[in-house]
Amino acid sequence: MIKVLNVGITGGIGSGKSTVCSIFQQLNIPIYYADDRGKYLLSNDEQLKSQVRELFGTESYLANGTLNRSFLADTVFTNTSALEKLNGLVHPAVAADYSKWALEQNSPILMKEAALFIENGSYKSLDKLICVLAPEDVRINRVLMRDMHRSKSQVLDIMANQVDDSRRKDVSDYLIDNGGSKLLIPQVLAIFKALQKFVIQ
Repeated sequence: MIKVLNVGITGGIGSGKSTVCSIFQQLNIPIYYADDRGKYLLSNDEQLKSQVRELFGTESYLANGTLNRSFLADTVFTNTSALEKLNGLVHPAVAADYSKWALEQNSPILMKEAALFIENGSYKSLDKLICVLAPEDVRINRVLMRDMHRSKSQVLDIMANQVDDSRRKDVSDYLIDNGGSKLLIPQVLAIFKALQKFVIQ
């Protein structure tokens, strides 16, 4: 038994991580959205901003100080080395931010949602990992419907930088099928029930 269970939720782009998280939130589990916080820190954490400018140049930020997202996206998503360098700056900043957030929560189960837990190895610091799965064609269609600014080639570039489902299955403790053929809520409730066995009541 442990006092606080740190649980990760991951899955490829378009798999439906946010939908699964919203169900867990209805069960009063606090969720830390690592990717969203990473974007926030890139625009608001002065130390991180100076590191990004040093690595990618002043063009990384607009005149008003906000992140130049299109420039950075064009720079890193077709360049694995550049993406690794950016992640090498963002992930430690997010990890520190999560630690601070976790101390402010009053729950035996905390969840951290991120797309790249497996890719960057940070899943090893979690107690349990949940993976949301959906077929690639379903995921592509979801992203194109959701993010009108993205092209199919951009979505495929993002997918190319993420591990495949077989690797996700290998390292995950729980799998959620969000391809559309199975109901989501019963799957989430079953995992919630399983997780409760690990915490001190």
